[in-house]
Amino acid sequence: MIVRTLQAAENSSRKIVDPKGNWDSTRLLLKDDNMGFSFHITTIYKGADFQMHYQNHLESVFCMSGRGEVETLADGKKYPIEPGTIYILDQHDQHVLRAFEEMKMACVFNPPLTGKEVHNAAGAYELDAEKIEE
Repeated sequence: MIVRTLQAAENSSRKIVDPKGNWDSTRLLLKDDNMGFSFHITTIYKGADFQMHYQNHLESVFCMSGRGEVETLADGKKYPIEPGTIYILDQHDQHVLRAFEEMKMACVFNPPLTGKEVHNAAGAYELDAEKIEE
């Protein structure tokens, strides 16, 4: 059994802060946990407006608090995000995420992240990121 608290993880190397200032992510479950997915609590800062394109991962995102929108770039469609909304990037969707308020999101990645990933120039995570140390 694996048991962790968000508070303890936030005070460890499991908390990653976006160098561009759009988000921070606490990675509660990672590749080394051998579950086949990773689980994160991510804060998207108010005013964030940035593009992502997870070419190597599938992601599902559940909004716990805050408001914003996600826009799919293939068709320009915008979807509101509010508490209780889930969006799933099941087609490696290129998208823009906007936060009208600070948003707390629960995120699941497949394949799992190692813990040190940050977005590359294309807005994706690499598959071979450096392993996290506890």
